[in-house]
Amino acid sequence: MTLHIYGLDQQAVGAFDEGRITEQKPIGFPGEDSAVKGVGPLFYWAWAEAHEDSIIGLHPHRGFEIMTYVINGKVGHRDTLGTRSFVGDGGVQVMQTGSGVSHEEHFAKGTQGMQIWFEPFLKDALKRMPTYAQFEHEQFSMMEQEGVRIKSVIGEGSPIELAAEVQMWDVEVATGAAYTQSVPAGYSLTLLQIGGQGDWSTSQGEAAATLQGKDFAVYNAEKNSTIQLEATGDTSMRALIIQIPTEVNYPLLRQK
Repeated sequence: MTLHIYGLDQQAVGAFDEGRITEQKPIGFPGEDSAVKGVGPLFYWAWAEAHEDSIIGLHPHRGFEIMTYVINGKVGHRDTLGTRSFVGDGGVQVMQTGSGVSHEEHFAKGTQGMQIWFEPFLKDALKRMPTYAQFEHEQFSMMEQEGVRIKSVIGEGSPIELAAEVQMWDVEVATGAAYTQSVPAGYSLTLLQIGGQGDWSTSQGEAAATLQGKDFAVYNAEKNSTIQLEATGDTSMRALIIQIPTEVNYPLLRQK
């Protein structure tokens, strides 16, 4: 079992529209200066913030499954499939880019959102027609218990279906409360802290670790285990958690 925590100085950065949009990248593109170079089919992860109304102009994608998750604000989308739409707080845009599609992104001032790329078996994905789907916050399964709020973003209770094997949760833990989650052997858990502070511990007896600021954590489970997140600061702790297989049975782009 291994847990690694990466602070901001180990994450890549980026910018669009002459700096109107800035990005923190826990997992950057190949060649960018991020310590994590992908985890299983999780290829790329960027946390974007728009300081002014801004735009990322029309650009192409192929093969990858690309999700934009809006933390707060509003994101507009236009693509060569004929789509014109926008999504607000807690909403999700999903492109399965298949044989190829181009899109344009609009960010309202103050918007914060995640763009996350998942890698299916590209040889098959490139043969499929591209698709776009959009989901509002209210369409997702929500569960609250003992000071913990869990939103199932991908996986059981979610309307999103991907070719890549992925589960994702948006978790908020009140001060003094704790969240637990089982992690099967052969899977990795990645966590991006987006608010508050907390302690991470596991059933395997590793030393507890503190998560704060915009820390990014990667946990590889070699045996079935359970992780616990306990909020320890003055405010609630909020994190996005993605579970993926540590290895897949098809070639990944970064491994070629």
